[in-house]
Amino acid sequence: MLFLMDIWDSVRGFMAAGGNVLWLVAAVLFVMWVLMLERYWYLNWISPKKHNVIITAWQAREDSTSWYAHRIREAWVSQAKQELTARMLLIKTLVAICPMIGLLGTVTGMISVFDVMAVHGTSNARMMAAGISMATMPTMAGMVAALSGVFFSTRLDAKMKLSLAKLNDSMPHH
Repeated sequence: MLFLMDIWDSVRGFMAAGGNVLWLVAAVLFVMWVLMLERYWYLNWISPKKHNVIITAWQAREDSTSWYAHRIREAWVSQAKQELTARMLLIKTLVAICPMIGLLGTVTGMISVFDVMAVHGTSNARMMAAGISMATMPTMAGMVAALSGVFFSTRLDAKMKLSLAKLNDSMPHH
């Protein structure tokens, strides 16, 4: 329990030093990861079952060569693709927004530095350092959030394409 309290104190200190914009970065990061974990869950546990149902239905068809049969196959594959790639655009948008939110933190931190300079001059280095910290930490947090999102969303995208390719290959059209 003491260990968790130390972690919480460290997180709180980091958030306080980085300013309120860090809370926005954290919220976007949380939503992004919830969506990515949901997609991983869907890809690994739900999608294979749905694909097996589609493959079984295709193999049970007597007619798999007519124009009508090909349109049914295309519709089933298209629906599977749509369900599989749901929310990926939102995930990629959240990944792209993370650095922008970090830059917002940079701007607000620099405004704080300039405010201190206007009121106290350049002689108060301690007060200026707090503003500089508030300017750099959100940028770093936004970039780290974006990097983790880029890495995992790219892997997720590749796994989805592989899953769709397997579905396509499992439904031969004579």
